[in-house]
Amino acid sequence: MNAPDLNASVTDLMGRARDDLAALVGFPSVHLDASKAEASRASADWVAAAFDDLGFATEVIVTSDGSPAVVGYRPGPEGSPTVALYSHHDVQPAGDDALWSSPPFELTERDGRWYGRGSADCKGNLVSHLTALRAAGDDIACNVRIIIEGSEEAGGEGLDDLVAERPDLFAADLILIGDAGNVAAGVPTLTTSLRGVVNVKLTVSALETAVHSGAAGGPTPDAMAALIAGLASLRDARGDTTIDGVPNDQTWEGVVYSDEQFRKDVGALPGTDILGSGTPAEMAWARPAVTVIGVDAPSTADCAAAIIPRASAMLNLRIPPGLEPQPVYDALVAHLTAHIPWGVTVEVEPDSFGRPFLATTDGPGYRALTDAMTSAYGIDGVFYAGQGGSIPLCTVLAEAHPAAEIALLGVEEPLCHIHAPDESVDPEEIRRTALTEALLLTSFGR
Repeated sequence: MNAPDLNASVTDLMGRARDDLAALVGFPSVHLDASKAEASRASADWVAAAFDDLGFATEVIVTSDGSPAVVGYRPGPEGSPTVALYSHHDVQPAGDDALWSSPPFELTERDGRWYGRGSADCKGNLVSHLTALRAAGDDIACNVRIIIEGSEEAGGEGLDDLVAERPDLFAADLILIGDAGNVAAGVPTLTTSLRGVVNVKLTVSALETAVHSGAAGGPTPDAMAALIAGLASLRDARGDTTIDGVPNDQTWEGVVYSDEQFRKDVGALPGTDILGSGTPAEMAWARPAVTVIGVDAPSTADCAAAIIPRASAMLNLRIPPGLEPQPVYDALVAHLTAHIPWGVTVEVEPDSFGRPFLATTDGPGYRALTDAMTSAYGIDGVFYAGQGGSIPLCTVLAEAHPAAEIALLGVEEPLCHIHAPDESVDPEEIRRTALTEALLLTSFGR
């Protein structure tokens, strides 16, 4: 099937794509919410049935963390390479329904976009896989695997364990991770770099119990003030992350990310600075970044005039390719111990680690994918971007199948506002992603 015919086929299938997405968004498949377990299983069963209809031998596997994953295989011509299509059917919690302009688990169209929890992350990517396979039909030139995870938003430990237990289910020459997207709608982008993560809980203890701030304030060691001083030492005045022994001057050679575009994408308020000594791409994709994501402290509504004896914070440290979690964790512990003042007790508890990922982009799979994407978008060239977040599965798959090429693409451009109220997807991003995959599947191996 030639490119114009595939383009017409994908376009004709967009009504069905919307129906598919409406059905999937209707399942509130939040893995960590026990009350949604039935919805998660129903979502997995729907996914398995959809791929069954396309000739796949599918299996719903309840993984070690209790989440239902869907795996499947459809053979292609004898001796042909294998492409694996990944996505996930679990979603983030919707949060407060009052913050949504329409019901979060009901697909709703407004101003040309489709709204609903998971519409982009990641059920829109799943629908792109289905649409591509339907458009390609019997003209697929390779073996195809599907890997649809059920607990990615909760860390994905279940699928990681399944890779270790049954690596044969994931063997492929090219693995397409449908959980990324373009730097802007209509700009063909492959994500080639993912930062890893080091999450820790920091606790500072100074007193046996709280004491009156009027009677003892001044000479008394203050756990909250010591914690604040330690946290302040993790960034300098420009906003660079400054952990002793951890480099923070890496560069980025891929797509340019302007201050103006970054400011718009993150919703920076007027007058605020874009942080760091590097470009937004370097700061967000190529350098370490520490964020305080939680603090245990009395609320302003419940506080008393007392010196706090014990205070804690949760730190989320993102690390770029070239750094490994354990040495960075050790450096962070040493830094905090050295910089938190007044001889208070400092405890650092590791919470979770994830390794960074850097794709190898000079193989036949990337060449075929780049050709397909160039044709689908009608633009000469594909941009390489990074992602500040981590997808631990990429490193797990790379370790299990080191010869496989791994590429990240998808529908999640900045206006999708994934994980936030009013998450949405541009249907054109679904169409273009599906067309890219259809062109790849009908050419790779020929």
